[in-house]
Amino acid sequence: MSNVNDTNTSSNQPVSSAPLLDVGRGNAPLKDEIMELISGIYDSGWFVGGPHVAELEASVAKATGAQHAVGCASGSDALLVALMMLGIGDGDRVICPSFTFFATASAITRLGAEPVFVDIDPDTFNLDVAKVEQAITPKTKAIIPVHLFGQCADMDGIMTLADKYSLKVVEDCAQSIGASYNGNGCGSIGDVGCFSFYPTKNLGGMGDGGMLTTNDQETADRLRLFANHGMKPRYYHQVIGVNSRLDAIQAAILKVKMKHLESYASRRRQNAANYLRLMQEAGIDAAVSAPSANAGNAHVWNQFTIRITGGRRDVVRSQLADRKIGSEIYYPIPLHQQSCFAYLGYGKGSLPETERAASEVLSLPIFPELTLAEQEYTVENLAAILAGANQAKRAA
Repeated sequence: MSNVNDTNTSSNQPVSSAPLLDVGRGNAPLKDEIMELISGIYDSGWFVGGPHVAELEASVAKATGAQHAVGCASGSDALLVALMMLGIGDGDRVICPSFTFFATASAITRLGAEPVFVDIDPDTFNLDVAKVEQAITPKTKAIIPVHLFGQCADMDGIMTLADKYSLKVVEDCAQSIGASYNGNGCGSIGDVGCFSFYPTKNLGGMGDGGMLTTNDQETADRLRLFANHGMKPRYYHQVIGVNSRLDAIQAAILKVKMKHLESYASRRRQNAANYLRLMQEAGIDAAVSAPSANAGNAHVWNQFTIRITGGRRDVVRSQLADRKIGSEIYYPIPLHQQSCFAYLGYGKGSLPETERAASEVLSLPIFPELTLAEQEYTVENLAAILAGANQAKRAA
């Protein structure tokens, strides 16, 4: 089998595009191995649960440093099941960022609890711990730190607050499998870790899939119970759970990819280093506020997210698209400004760093198989676009 990460080299061939993602590049070298496993599952008829799921659970537990892992149907379900297991419900408050994917907060509201949105640290895009403490009330039951873009939140600060106020901590690790904080794998620090295997994630399946991690045996047993209709033994229901089980085919695919998890992360780190060097050489590293990794964090770079100030972000993105360079805005509208959360009463300016980030961020291609030539093409064009924008501004 060829090396799945041998494409990150400069090329003499001219490059005229750079996709935001190319899932096919990563999947292609693994096709024969994956199809052989799928064929075996097809013949066995064991499509839900089974040995592939058990083996993947063990592999994820080992990779994260958690004692236990429990498969489920998606990262969104992982958050929901974790909160259900913790007894979160009507009248409870759960602190989380507004600058995150919708599932972080929707899991809270689906249980009748209230999401309490807290502002972010502008450097990491993760929860500002000082603001978290200000948001704690007697009704607060839990904190959901999101390890956004592949970098862990300030878990020392969060766990200190959790201990001080007797709060539960559910880590949203959807974008950060393989990341660590002061030597501890994400998902092994709080009470429960929640992972997503959506195809675009650092460990992506070929459909939906998720995982829950914990260091406590009783917690693991209850997570498994809630994810399987609250049923144990069969047809005897101890609690009201949900149907959230991991398919055997997804587990088999992910089991193959788990063997390459660190090499995927290594290529992403190299791509991030390439961007930082190229932007510095082009003289635009300050102009675009290039991201960084905090000391003590092993960043896995699910996204390489720059900031473009001065109201130019959308114009820059449009011109990158004209040059066939993929980019994305994660996230254009913070959760506290979404229509469905209007009832919470957050006014404009209530979370200034979150709102500023939403108006400035732009994520560039960083998937493991991205070539150096594609990165060079991206930075060259980004620099040219910014130079043109500056000239137009001066002329005006």
